[in-house]
Amino acid sequence: MGARVVVGMSGGVDSSVAALLLKEQGWEVIGVTLHLWDYRREGHAGRCCAPEDQYDAARVCDALSIPHYTFDRRDLFREAVIDRFVDDYASGRTPSPCVRCNESVKVGPLFEIGRRLGATAVATGHYARVSVDGGEVTLRAAADLSKDQSYFLWPAPPEALRALVLPLGELDKPSVRAMAERAGLVNASKPDSTDLCFVEGAGYADFITERLAAPPRAGTVELSDGTVVGHHDGVHRFTVGQRRGTGAGGPARYVLRVVPERAAVVVGDADEATSTTVIAREARWLAPPPSRAKVKLRYRQPGAACEVVDVTDGGFTLRLDAAQRGVAPGQAAVLYDGDRVVGGGFIAGSS
Repeated sequence: MGARVVVGMSGGVDSSVAALLLKEQGWEVIGVTLHLWDYRREGHAGRCCAPEDQYDAARVCDALSIPHYTFDRRDLFREAVIDRFVDDYASGRTPSPCVRCNESVKVGPLFEIGRRLGATAVATGHYARVSVDGGEVTLRAAADLSKDQSYFLWPAPPEALRALVLPLGELDKPSVRAMAERAGLVNASKPDSTDLCFVEGAGYADFITERLAAPPRAGTVELSDGTVVGHHDGVHRFTVGQRRGTGAGGPARYVLRVVPERAAVVVGDADEATSTTVIAREARWLAPPPSRAKVKLRYRQPGAACEVVDVTDGGFTLRLDAAQRGVAPGQAAVLYDGDRVVGGGFIAGSS
């Protein structure tokens, strides 16, 4: 029997194939599912938190003849992800819940659970690549860039990243599904999750409204000069860069900033919605800060070339070669040197 590894099992096909591959490679595999959220409605399978997904994870582990454990992390998930998600939107920021979840709920806690179970490594079904050389961890984008999830992993605790194994980093999704089908896994054709795993009902705004400490405050939609062009039912319904649903009427306008102190949403035209300078805080470096890099300002955005300046222990500033639209406070700014993640931070402001 090889070294022991704990695999985070969401019930989806990706983490299931990760466990399958590690067992085939000779690891002693233990499946671990984190119970994060309780749904009040049915029909949420495939969102990584639903009871149906926990059941699928257990069935896969049974098929692979590996042990499976479920750990209750609902309080941690609520504090680190849900409460922050609600507070960010109420404060005029656009949160990065999946980044926060990997930072505080998934990778780090899996590492701690692994240590308690005598494991030397932890694994997930993320599409990214990680390696360790002399104690220095290198995080790279996945070989299949259309599935790359390195954007979500950069803030994980360093000791957890050093112990992380990512079996899917060199694979694409069709290959992963084919492996699951050949192995007869019950979730081989299970759909991918595309929504926030914890949001139920009509959308995130309703989810937030139910959890605000006080009823949302109605306010104004304004131009940069203060001219009122519309009204709204709460700033939590807006994000910087948003075009549809601004309530401004007239020509196309984008959200430029949200001012929760006076319940104002400021909108402007396409040129006003762009930024050439980005300020980031809560920085974490996986390599020495470069003078130039490519930055992803949202998960699905391609990298934008930039100069990295004013680097401190807590943050950095980026000067973008080309203006970018919709640079939203609260989102992650992840820096790449080629396919290597060199660091990241959370956007605090832009101009």
